[in-house]
Amino acid sequence: MAQEVFERIEKKYLLPEAVFRRLLPELRKHMADDVYGRYTISNIYFDTGQFDLIRASLEKPVYKEKLRLRCYGTPSEDGKVFVEIKKKYKGIVYKRRITLSLMEARRYLIYGIHPDMTGWKFTQQQIFREIDYMKERYGLRPAAFIAYDRIALAGAEDPELRVTFDTNIRCRDSGLDLAEGKQGQQLLPKNTVLMEVKIPGAMPLWMAELFENIIQYQASFSKYGAYYSRLTEEKERGGKKNAA
Repeated sequence: MAQEVFERIEKKYLLPEAVFRRLLPELRKHMADDVYGRYTISNIYFDTGQFDLIRASLEKPVYKEKLRLRCYGTPSEDGKVFVEIKKKYKGIVYKRRITLSLMEARRYLIYGIHPDMTGWKFTQQQIFREIDYMKERYGLRPAAFIAYDRIALAGAEDPELRVTFDTNIRCRDSGLDLAEGKQGQQLLPKNTVLMEVKIPGAMPLWMAELFENIIQYQASFSKYGAYYSRLTEEKERGGKKNAA
């Protein structure tokens, strides 16, 4: 069964492709491709009509949260998807999720029809109640689609230690259904790679030394945040043109 609860530190780095190609073989001396290897992740982010969640997140508060629907590839109606709450408090990321079919997730998130929880474990039911509370509290609705191609590595000694590389990050604010495909507007400049390091505890010494030698800085980056900022800028430019 897929893991349902995650607690870890996450660090993000925006890398030129040349640095990525130098770093990847060094990481593979201590890590291996995860069971999925290379794959595409698609997400629908949920927010209020005024984008309150992402606006609050961009202000870098001590606590922030988001709700998203995630899948690997383009799912069929009965294909597996994940409804996830992701919270961050004082630098620690907490992620809790439930697994549904795409049809069940759509009926629940869009139309408010609860899935059949017969046979669910207590933990799964508790996560569902948290998602239900958040959805109802904020009045959430689909706000943005974001997909990307990922290479994922897991630690040879500690599989909870993960490093992922995301490329071809594309976004859209229409067709907000995972069944609508993986197309979208490119988010990052060409030849830029987003690396995320997911650490269950302290960063291993070998990794800290490797990053110190190859990477110059850590970036604060949110895919949804970056896309929201771009949409806001585009709307402001459009408003100024219309005013002129």
